Amino acid sequence: MTNIRLATFNCNNLFQRFKFGSEVDQTQIINEGWLANTLDAQLFNETEKALTAAAIMETKADIIALQEVESMNTLRLFRDRYLGGRQSFPHGILISGNDPRLINVAVLSKYPIASIETHVDEWDEEFQRPLFKRDCLECDIVIGSSNKIRIFVNHFKSMYDRDDPCNGRSKSMKERSRQAQRVKEIVLERFPGEDGMYAILGDFNDYLETETDGQRISAITDLVRWHKIVNVIERLSKEERWTIYFEGNEQCGQGAIYKQLDFILLSKSLAENNQSAIPTIIRKGIQRSATLYKGPRFEGIGDVTPRSSDHCPVVIELKI
Repeated sequence: MTNIRLATFNCNNLFQRFKFGSEVDQTQIINEGWLANTLDAQLFNETEKALTAAAIMETKADIIALQEVESMNTLRLFRDRYLGGRQSFPHGILISGNDPRLINVAVLSKYPIASIETHVDEWDEEFQRPLFKRDCLECDIVIGSSNKIRIFVNHFKSMYDRDDPCNGRSKSMKERSRQAQRVKEIVLERFPGEDGMYAILGDFNDYLETETDGQRISAITDLVRWHKIVNVIERLSKEERWTIYFEGNEQCGQGAIYKQLDFILLSKSLAENNQSAIPTIIRKGIQRSATLYKGPRFEGIGDVTPRSSDHCPVVIELKI
């Protein structure tokens, strides 16, 4: 058996794009592209990139699933500039998804990546758009000559609704629920009628709790409570499970909240082989206004910004 550290982290806009002035039509840039020699531009937020890298390095991950990465070129440049280059993570994968903001899911790994599958072209007939806003990116991580683990990397539909921010969770629930259900189907297609060595992980953009009004329920319950998997973050006490801080919204009467949006779900056999494995949630990069966290922070973290991300990386050490 080999010990590996598996992690997930929403990097919060890991862009290497350029920040344009207000006179530039952002929609046109997304749809049609742009020429670098015709626009004034500046590199986007190097300070926060360094803090994002600090959080990733703190995981000491061998395999890390990432969300909100702009492109493969961005991933490679970020790795080379901040993470120690190919010697730290010689393997990586990103397939462009369907988000117009160009935030994609990705994987960095110390071990070879094989059998890559993407679901970016799956179509939702009811909504008449791609089923996955980003992707359910799946691949095998090959560990030694005979072992491998299959990972399913996700970033589900956001709870944010620009037009109705007070009811974004309920309005987006159906779309997110359909994504979660499809992930279960994909796993069953790969492992029909049997258990296997796999993990479903990423930013599910929802939490398990139902709101007190009983109307805003969770879209991810069927996936997270699925009998074929174990939500290993539940091995932590309830007060230690939060992975994101949201400052609240006065207009909606919402105060600051701490929730778990980021998950590592292990197959039953993988979880049973690692019954003593306890995940770690790394909060050194969260903004200082998240006062529930009393521990040390990376140098340079601000009250709101700069920060590593609005999410916290989650990592667990496993025997494969």
